[in-house]
Amino acid sequence: MSFMTAEQVAAAYKSNVETLFGLTTKAFEGVEKLVELNLQVAKAAMGEAAETTKAALSVKDAQELLALQAGLLQPAAEKAAAYSRHLYDIAAATGAEVSKAVEATTSETQAKFLSVVDSAVKNAPAGSENAVALVKSAVAAANNAFEGVQKAVKQATDAAEANFQSLSATAAKATKVKRAA
Repeated sequence: MSFMTAEQVAAAYKSNVETLFGLTTKAFEGVEKLVELNLQVAKAAMGEAAETTKAALSVKDAQELLALQAGLLQPAAEKAAAYSRHLYDIAAATGAEVSKAVEATTSETQAKFLSVVDSAVKNAPAGSENAVALVKSAVAAANNAFEGVQKAVKQATDAAEANFQSLSATAAKATKVKRAA
């Protein structure tokens, strides 16, 4: 039976460490984008709060105050929808990068595992054909199950993204209709 050499173990370890650091970098990039978005939102909110306070202090009667309040609600809803879209885009992009790296690593690991299984099968003692067939069948079933799960996750992710985009478009249209009215 063939086992991994010290060089193969070291190469696998190095590959795993590189993958870990790559995933960590992608995660930090996502966090950076999130922090940047939140800083932009906070800065904009401070400026708008100052403008709103000045406008409220210059109001002369209750009717003017009600008009000011009504005028603030619409942009606030649009800003919340835009923030949600940006937040979703950051999460989706980061998730896609992580998924891509995980899929690549998984494929590589599967190939190495299949190589070890094939090597073991070639060196199996005579009379162990049934056990070899069982191992091959189990490996094939596991690979098929994994591929099925990957496809299901991709379909669910695509459906969730389509639903989010549809809801965002509907919300944007609704705010434009209300503004025009």
